Amino acid sequence: MSKLEKNWLEWIIFAVGLVLVVSTLGYLIYDATTTSEVPPNIEVQLGETQPQGQKFLVPVVAINKGKQTAQTVQIEVVLENDGKEAESAELQIQFLPRGAKRSGWVTFETDPRTVEKIKTRAVGFEKP
Repeated sequence: MSKLEKNWLEWIIFAVGLVLVVSTLGYLIYDATTTSEVPPNIEVQLGETQPQGQKFLVPVVAINKGKQTAQTVQIEVVLENDGKEAESAELQIQFLPRGAKRSGWVTFETDPRTVEKIKTRAVGFEKP
């Protein structure tokens, strides 16, 4: 029996596949060795208030600018008038990978557009 030789198309496909596998493996090794132990840094942004019946919806965007993933992120949004809390709402985000953003909404009975100040903060999170 004669040995079958690979044609040029098989060699090209083999080379492309090898480059993809090696570069993916290289990136994963680089990422694992350079990722620091800096905890999640969660930034909270609010969108424009939207009336909905007798309530007011406020879009919330949580951005993880840290180097680790956060799980069960608890976000608090507080409406203040005259330095006192008028109303508060909380939002929980189950999973927030590093560098990712997740969106949700909180509802209020008070129109957030009529208060002096709106405070936001990430109250807490878990390490997965």
